Amino acid sequence: MKREIVLLRHAHAENTAPGQSDSERALTLRGVAEARAAGHWLREQGAMPARVLCSPALRARQTLEHALGDVAAQIEPRIYAATAGDLDTLIDEHADAQRLLLVGHNPGFETFVALLATGQSGDFRGMPPGGIAWFELDGTAEPGSGRLKAFWSP
Repeated sequence: MKREIVLLRHAHAENTAPGQSDSERALTLRGVAEARAAGHWLREQGAMPARVLCSPALRARQTLEHALGDVAAQIEPRIYAATAGDLDTLIDEHADAQRLLLVGHNPGFETFVALLATGQSGDFRGMPPGGIAWFELDGTAEPGSGRLKAFWSP
C-alpha cells in the first residue's frame, strides 16, 4: 500500500527564558510567518494530511495552528524527544493513514529524513525551522525505503 509521510519541523522559536521549560518556548514573529508559509505550501502542493500527530511542545502546536488552522490533531508526547527509531515506530503505528503529518523537532526529524531517504542516519543535511520533508512509502518505513517527493524550507 502506498502512503505518504510529511514531516514539518516547528518554526523558529524564542530562546528559553530563565525558569521556563524548553517545551514552553513560543514561536517568534519570524516563526509565525514561517508556519503560515509552510501551510500555504502544503495546500498549494495538495499535501493536506489525513491524520496529524503533533509534539506537545508549545512551538510545535503553534506551528501546526498557524500552518493549518483548526485541524484535528493528536498530541503525541513521543514526538518531543523522538529518535529516528521512535519516529519509525509512530509512523508504523499509523500505517492506516494514507497521508500522515508529524509536527516535531530536530535532531530526530533530520536523522529520520536521512535514514528514510538514504538508509544512513549520518547523511543528514539538516531540517530547518519550518522545513517540510514529504515522502512516499511502499509499506513500512524501513531505512532507505522512502522516496522524497519534495523538500521545502521557508
